[in-house]
Amino acid sequence: MDQLLRFLTVGLANTAVGLGCIWGAMRFLGLDDGAANALGYCIGVAVSFTLNRAWTFSDVGAVSKSLPRWLIVTVVAYLANLVVVLVAHRSMGVDPYLAQLFGIPPYTAIGFLGGRFFAFRQPARGLREA
Repeated sequence: MDQLLRFLTVGLANTAVGLGCIWGAMRFLGLDDGAANALGYCIGVAVSFTLNRAWTFSDVGAVSKSLPRWLIVTVVAYLANLVVVLVAHRSMGVDPYLAQLFGIPPYTAIGFLGGRFFAFRQPARGLREA
């Protein structure tokens, strides 16, 4: 449970940064919802990897192993997020700013499960939850 709470805390910070970048890119750079989402997501990947590796999952394995795995997790999570955002906006008529929020739940679920069971598999001794 502690890992989930940490992951959600990192996620809140990451969401604030990501959504700020997305909305700023849409508003000030004139990017469409798909391009803005991609930009915000890429910025968040570095923050998310660093915080989740060190704090959430306390991974002590080589970055050369966890980073590629984390990138796979984030690509899968991003694709799920993007599909939901685009369907919400383009097919259901949801405001493009609000549609970005619809992509958060699938991203979160995939990110946590992928991080815990695939990307960060070498926690410091005694920190793996039962």
